[in-house]
Amino acid sequence: MSDEHEAHLDRAFLALADPTRRAIVARLSRGEATVNELAEPFEMSKQAVSKHIQVLELAGLVTRTRDAQRRPVHLDAAALERLTEWIDRYRLIHERQFRSLDRLLAGHDTDRPRADHDTREEEK
Repeated sequence: MSDEHEAHLDRAFLALADPTRRAIVARLSRGEATVNELAEPFEMSKQAVSKHIQVLELAGLVTRTRDAQRRPVHLDAAALERLTEWIDRYRLIHERQFRSLDRLLAGHDTDRPRADHDTREEEK
């Protein structure tokens, strides 16, 4: 993995570490919105929300366009997909390891007599 790709992942995950920015991403997943619309549910200034949007923009997670006087913010779904792919790579590795462990434990249980059965035999 290139240093540039690693830096992009770092910026994206750092941006998503903040609950306000995650809420903004969640809202944008339903469609574009202006800063005013994004600021509505938060008890903070529009300037503070703009700063959060800037962080998301620098991380490559959102973009802004111009529509006359409107400057809607859009979620970059492809950027989220790249993060998901990175996470899935490691999730799949661990799932395979857990399935192997499950098979090993299942085979181990059938080869070994149950402990409560052994105890009862010794008591007789």
